[in-house]
Amino acid sequence: MSVRRVVPIAMRLSWLVLIALAIGEFVTDLPGPWWATTLLPALVVLALMVATMSLQARAAAPRGEPGLPVEVAPPVTGRWKALNSPADKVPSHGTHAYGQTYAIDIVAEPETAEGEAPGRPGAAPAPRPAADPATRPVPRPEAGPATRPEVGPVTRPAFRLFWPVVRRNRAFPAFGAPLLAVADATVVVASDGQRDHLSRNSLPALAYLMLAEATVRSIAGAHRIIGNHVILDLGGGTYAVYAHLRRGSLRVRAGDRVRAGQEIGRVGNSGNTTEPHLHFHLMDGPDPDAARGVPFTWRGVGVPANGETFTVVEPEERGGQPIEEQAEKQAGRPVEKQAGRPVEGRAAGS
Repeated sequence: MSVRRVVPIAMRLSWLVLIALAIGEFVTDLPGPWWATTLLPALVVLALMVATMSLQARAAAPRGEPGLPVEVAPPVTGRWKALNSPADKVPSHGTHAYGQTYAIDIVAEPETAEGEAPGRPGAAPAPRPAADPATRPVPRPEAGPATRPEVGPVTRPAFRLFWPVVRRNRAFPAFGAPLLAVADATVVVASDGQRDHLSRNSLPALAYLMLAEATVRSIAGAHRIIGNHVILDLGGGTYAVYAHLRRGSLRVRAGDRVRAGQEIGRVGNSGNTTEPHLHFHLMDGPDPDAARGVPFTWRGVGVPANGETFTVVEPEERGGQPIEEQAEKQAGRPVEKQAGRPVEGRAAGS
């Protein structure tokens, strides 16, 4: 068994020992002073945990200079914003663990500047409805023959200090947006049984996520961190990870062959996340606990930087034009052409 597989197991065992020591102090009458029976062992375990975390980060870190980015198609259509991007720093999420050295988060941003037509996740930009400028039709995953289109938000709710503490997922335009295969591939993992929790985009909810929920999820393992997810084998030792998917939204199973652009699931809010969004990254193996990150670039988009918005139109809407030209035409303004921009363009050596 490799070091990269052993380290996560050692980390979880350390957490369990630490929790057992804390519980034992309160529910049992151990002989001797508390500092000898509980505090000292807890400090030893904490020291081991710190060492294990350091070893985990080193084991998952890339070896040598990063290779050229692997070019794949974008996993979404519509207008989106990038967060925690490898175009700004590497590792983009502050850790190499789970193969996410070059991971990126994207949130739907259908609302555009004044005078521009807003897009919507899963579709090309569309005109604003005249009857109610605050809402628009957003297709959701089909629940049966009687399912009707629902009304979703145009804008993404902002982070609030105290109120509302949480929001329902339907308040976010990304929730339920289709996710597309980035290349012809084989599905190696397809899991969507975890629930979609409420948002954590307020100060109290974020504190709860960081101090309590994230710890529990770390103990439970990578599958509880990334939530519902799909892992695709793109060939050549490269695997694509789609994380935080919507419960029950998967349209594929392990072993299926998919074509580039095929819908495989929907955006959700499962796992260690603050709001509905897509977490995407490439790695060099099918197991997040043992894989290392692989740089990527999205065809026609590149690697958007933090806060940068980008639009991907539906194939049938392109009319034979390049993506960039079609985006300019629909948005009514020049669009920066980013195709081929390397992942390592901003962070030194990464």
